[in-house]
Amino acid sequence: MLSIALSELVQIFRNRLVLVTSFVMPVAVSAFFIYQHELFAKVASVGYIAAIVMFTVCAFGLYASSVTTLASRRQNLFLKRLRSTAAGDANILTGLVLPVTAISLVQVVVIMGVLGAVAGTPDHIGLLVLAVLATVTMMIGLGLATAGLTNSPEHAQVTTLPVSLGVIAVASWVGIAGAEDLTLLKRLLPGGSATELVVNAWNGGVAVADSLVLLVPTLAWVIVAVALASRLFRWEPRR
Repeated sequence: MLSIALSELVQIFRNRLVLVTSFVMPVAVSAFFIYQHELFAKVASVGYIAAIVMFTVCAFGLYASSVTTLASRRQNLFLKRLRSTAAGDANILTGLVLPVTAISLVQVVVIMGVLGAVAGTPDHIGLLVLAVLATVTMMIGLGLATAGLTNSPEHAQVTTLPVSLGVIAVASWVGIAGAEDLTLLKRLLPGGSATELVVNAWNGGVAVADSLVLLVPTLAWVIVAVALASRLFRWEPRR
């Protein structure tokens, strides 16, 4: 698994498309939100900015890059060759998505650290960590499922848009409008409960036990995504 991950890490730095989606776009968007944090705080809160930053990195840096990577490795038959080795399926997939996952986690930590230094630290760091880990897990699962519907790296630019833009739209909806109205719908949509959890973790004012319940919808989406991935994922190009 580690050898696959190291090989994939080298490929990431050689692939300009993945490099842009993994680094440039998330960092640029996050820098804009942090620079304008006082303006956005008037509309919502610092917790909302943190949620948007998290989902920007996870949607474009993690999810889209994972789908692109898996589609590319399938197209050049690298996945097929890996399955002929002693590595199991789980180790292969873990090795392929591990580098981009690690990069995304580092980005989230650094960017939120900058946000905390500029706009004030979060009230419950532990809850924030749980929200980030749950979101990362959900986006990896959705990436595996989407990769099953993606025929090529170029096709990934289309297949990843609904989820990428969808989770950011949900995060904006929940972060700006709050979860007081249409609470159940907002929490059941992918990204809704995670956004509410980040807002609670950063802004405080909500009991920890009440916030922990918000992990359930996100983890449920992990189960759904894994189930879809097990049915949709393909190891060879479609004929």
